[in-house]
Amino acid sequence: MDSSALPVSIPLLNPNEPEARIVSLAVEEGQFIHAGEVLCTLETTKSTAEVIAESDGFVIGLNFTKGDTVQAGVQLCFLAKTKDWQPEVVELSGTPRNDKSSAEGIETEIPVGLRISQPALNLAKSNNLDLSKLPVGPLVTENLVRDYLDESKLKVMEFNFNPAEIIVYGGGGHGKSVIDTIRAQGTYQIHGIVDDGLKPGTLVIGIPVLGSSEILPDLHAQGIRQAVNAVGGIGDISSRIKIFQLLAEQGFVCPAVIHPSAVIEGSAVISPGVQVFPHAYLGSDVNLGFGVIVNTGAVVSHDCRLDDYANVSPGALLAGGVRIGKGSLIGMGVTINLGVTIGENARLGNSATIKTNVADNTIVRAGMIWPD
Repeated sequence: MDSSALPVSIPLLNPNEPEARIVSLAVEEGQFIHAGEVLCTLETTKSTAEVIAESDGFVIGLNFTKGDTVQAGVQLCFLAKTKDWQPEVVELSGTPRNDKSSAEGIETEIPVGLRISQPALNLAKSNNLDLSKLPVGPLVTENLVRDYLDESKLKVMEFNFNPAEIIVYGGGGHGKSVIDTIRAQGTYQIHGIVDDGLKPGTLVIGIPVLGSSEILPDLHAQGIRQAVNAVGGIGDISSRIKIFQLLAEQGFVCPAVIHPSAVIEGSAVISPGVQVFPHAYLGSDVNLGFGVIVNTGAVVSHDCRLDDYANVSPGALLAGGVRIGKGSLIGMGVTINLGVTIGENARLGNSATIKTNVADNTIVRAGMIWPD
C-alpha cells in the first residue's frame, strides 16, 4: 500500500444493515484535514456515527456526496501527504463505463463497483481475465490479479465480503475482555486473533491466534475488513495508537464495541474504535472520540468530552462537563469534579480525587487529592 496516502473506509454500524446513509459531509476534495477531525456522519435505522480522520492529510478521491447510500468496507477517500497525490484507480464508483486508456486502445467495460489499479487492469487484459471474476469492494492490485491467474490460488481468493466478520488485535488481558464483550454484544463473528508475541495456534479463551501483523494483508485479501484494537496501551499510549495506524494502513476499519449491559443515553455520540465495557454509564450529550476506552463500571456524566484514545479505567467517576484530553489515562476509582479539564497525555493514579484542572503530561499519584 502507498505509504504517502491513508485509505479511509466506511465502517459497519449495524451487521443487519451493511449500508448506511451519509447524512452530512464535513470535507471536500482537496481539503486539508487534521487527525481527529470529522470527515462525515453516517446513519442507519438504528445508529449514527462519525467517521474520524486518523491522520493529517489532504482529502483525495472523495467518492460520495451528502445523501449517498454507502456499503460498509468501501473506500470513502484517501488522506494524502500532498495535494497532488492521486490513487491509481480506474473505477471507484458503482457505475459501468468503457475504458480506453490502455496501451492497446481496446475498450474494456469495468464491472459495476469494481475498483482496480491501472497496472492490475493491464495485467488482467493481457491475460484475458474475465473482470467479473474479481471481487467488488477491495482495491484490486497487480498481486491480486496474479493470484487469480494462478489456478492453484483461485479457490482461496474467491470470497464474499462478510461485514460481520472481525479480527481482534492483541491476545492479552485486555484482549480477553474485548473478546467477551464482542461475544456478549452478538454483533460480530470473531475470525481470530492477531498478536505479535503469541505463537500461532494458541487459544485465548477459545479464539485461535492466527499470527503476527504480517498476516494482515492475507486477512484483508480474504475479505475481512473489521478489526478491534485490543492493545490497552497502559503506561504507553503510543503502542495503542501505532496499532490503530497499522490497521488503517492495511485497510481495516475499527467499529465501536459496546457491552449490552452498558447504559448509554440516546444523545451520546460514540466514534469508531470506541470500547465500552460492562455496566459503564454514558450520560446525556457525552462525546467520545476515536479509540476511547470506557472500562467496567465507569461513570461518564452528562456533557463530558473524551478526546481520542483517552482511557477511563474501571470504577472511575467523571462528573458533568469533564473534558479528558487526547491519550490521557484515568486510573481505577478516580473521581473528577464538575467541569474539570484534564490535559493531553496526563496520568491519574488509582483512587485520586481531582478538584481542579490538570495540565498536559501531568502525573497525579495514586490516592492523591489534586491539588494537594
